[in-house]
Amino acid sequence: MRTFLETERLRLRHFTDSDTDADHLIGLDSDPEVMRYLGSPTPADVIRHDVLPRFARSQVWAAEERTTGQFIGWFALTPRDAGPADDLELGYRLRRAAWGRGYATEGARALVAKAFTDLGARRVYAETMFVNARSRRVMENAGLSFVRVFHEQWEEPLAGAEHGEVEYALLRTDWASP
Repeated sequence: MRTFLETERLRLRHFTDSDTDADHLIGLDSDPEVMRYLGSPTPADVIRHDVLPRFARSQVWAAEERTTGQFIGWFALTPRDAGPADDLELGYRLRRAAWGRGYATEGARALVAKAFTDLGARRVYAETMFVNARSRRVMENAGLSFVRVFHEQWEEPLAGAEHGEVEYALLRTDWASP
């Protein structure tokens, strides 16, 4: 397993097509609280045959505690499908046991720095539901600023969807390295 990035407490490593990584993602996506602002749990066969292979070949990394090696979730820095390659979306999903411990902020800050110093990003942005206060706080703590509220059309809207989605972003020119 190749390490992509380490922080004081986290190791971000490349996903593999292993059963272990599949089981980690299945467990993560089957928690209703983790999926509260994302939708229905992802079926296990979709994770094994679609999600995990896509993660293994993209800019999505498994997050582990450095001291224990325990899987706590994932982080991502990915360009939009039809967007410029230097406009990277920051994403993260953590197990409930990791919430409230600063891991999301620690990983997000490290990826923002990596995006600007090593990956040639012009801008890093993130999106979430307006009502997802925890995720918005992570974005702010990682240095991103509120850009806009926008509304999507969903077949099965989640509770709070009527308030819209939010975008936060940070330009390289506004970023100050630590």
